[in-house]
Amino acid sequence: MQLSRIVLAAAIGALSLPALADLAEIKAAGKLRVGIDFGAPFYGFVDDKMQPTGSDVDAARLLAKDLGIPLEIVNTTNSARIPNLLSNKVDLVISSLSITPERQKAVDFSIPYGAIQAAVGAPKSLKLANIDDLAGKTVAVTRGGPQDKIVTERAPQAKVVRFDDEAASITAAATGQADIVAITPPIIMAIAKRNPAREFEVKFVLQSYQLGMAMRKNQPELMNAVNGWIKTNLANGKLNEIHLKYAGVAIPDDIVAGAK
Repeated sequence: MQLSRIVLAAAIGALSLPALADLAEIKAAGKLRVGIDFGAPFYGFVDDKMQPTGSDVDAARLLAKDLGIPLEIVNTTNSARIPNLLSNKVDLVISSLSITPERQKAVDFSIPYGAIQAAVGAPKSLKLANIDDLAGKTVAVTRGGPQDKIVTERAPQAKVVRFDDEAASITAAATGQADIVAITPPIIMAIAKRNPAREFEVKFVLQSYQLGMAMRKNQPELMNAVNGWIKTNLANGKLNEIHLKYAGVAIPDDIVAGAK
């Protein structure tokens, strides 16, 4: 199912819901429900102690703490992030969600708190220099993600194989079910670590996207609180510390500068 169809179906369903909670109502409910995909290393995953972790998990915990609201993390798949928000299963989505015009029709986004790159990874022995080289080749993507849209639209002669979450995409690439994957550079690194014999590496970057925290439309209190929190924690370096911890690289300068 294409992203536009998922968003449209969820939006139609949301029309029948009563007025949805802004920040005051969230506080009164006694918890902040944040949707995070646990199948998206380094953003969200389950550690060896079966506890949720990752950069988005740490960001959600810090946000809830600073807002003074107990956090409830709601595990969601990549394709269910926006539908779960529109159907009021979560109050906020912090889940490697890139800000796109199509998504902005359905939800509101905070100012950017980070960035994500769409890249192509493959074994070292495979020669791939640009998107034209994907013609006639099988490319694994995560269903509904930005890489799905890019490869589908810009490499129409490629055979796109869609997996429901990034964990499944990683497994496919690490085990040899797929030789080419369109995903993020940190996840390509994770594939290489999981099976060093495959010698997976980043071949080229497709596009860079700004990441935002998504909420339902017309929630000014929540929007102001989240945007203020992002500005503060980009300025004091706490969000960058989280990013460095999991990605090994800093948040791009333009994201930090844009929040001042």
